[in-house]
Amino acid sequence: MSEIASQVDVLDFHLHFRIDQDPATRDLSGGQFSCADHDEQAQRRRAEQVAEQSRRWRRAWDFPDPQPGAERTWQEEADLWLAELDRYGIAHAVFVTGCGDERVAELVQRAPQRFSGMANLRDLTAPDAAERLARAVDELGLRGLKLFAPLLPHRIDDPAADPVWRVAADRGIPVLIHFGHCGSSGGVAHNAHVEPAWLEPVAKRFPSIPFVVPHFGVQHVQQVLFLCWACPNVLVDTSGSNQWVRWMPYKLTLEDLIRRCYETIGPERIVFGSDSSWFPRGYCYRYLADQWRVCHEMGMPDDHVRAIFGGNAARLLGIEDFGRTT
Repeated sequence: MSEIASQVDVLDFHLHFRIDQDPATRDLSGGQFSCADHDEQAQRRRAEQVAEQSRRWRRAWDFPDPQPGAERTWQEEADLWLAELDRYGIAHAVFVTGCGDERVAELVQRAPQRFSGMANLRDLTAPDAAERLARAVDELGLRGLKLFAPLLPHRIDDPAADPVWRVAADRGIPVLIHFGHCGSSGGVAHNAHVEPAWLEPVAKRFPSIPFVVPHFGVQHVQQVLFLCWACPNVLVDTSGSNQWVRWMPYKLTLEDLIRRCYETIGPERIVFGSDSSWFPRGYCYRYLADQWRVCHEMGMPDDHVRAIFGGNAARLLGIEDFGRTT
């Protein structure tokens, strides 16, 4: 068990299960799992370039290459995640994708004290979208909704999505929405749906829904901060390597991100996540350690640290009696 786990019960709000096999994540262009799916020379060359850039990123972070998940059953992979949580002392993990709502529900049922899951929708305006979300929560026991705004066929503020938002509001579940660039190297950099500012009218129409923007909003940090100013029901999660800061036109560090969010929106609206997703890398403990160090170097009180690394997520998910003192 890690030293961090000896001080606080960590609830990781953002993991992916079998990310290389999930349609919701395989739709992302580029990335460490990309490959050419036809024989045109230009497409093969692009795929090779993207794969090489992803390999360079893994080498820089001392991460191994992903193993094909198909070599294991989903039950074996679930047990690998349990072993990882035990290894690092992570009290609870939330899988935000996992090859469909039914599979995520099965994953949670395998270890309900350690795993929670979120539903996924790929079109909020589909005739059955609200019904599907209601079933995922009421029958399958999922505790939230995960969306990829850049992959939706509509903007997040489309009024036709209101039936989905009403389901989320009625059930009191959090909605985690990815904005900004999507995927790793070679992914989606921009389209008409990527900006978090589009969430403002939705968050104001449905103030009881906690909307969480992951990865500090990626490249749209200013939009996210103003969104949080306008809508007290918007939070941020800290997940991932946040390597996107390298592509910003001004210097930006992990400490800058955490400090700016802490000083402007407060500790109760920051949620820790790792974005752990594949083996043999397993659980990204270094992301947890880096964020933990920054929070302590900033001099955060212990109760603020406990809130960020577990208490806030437990509140959003309705997990009662979580943590030693949260």
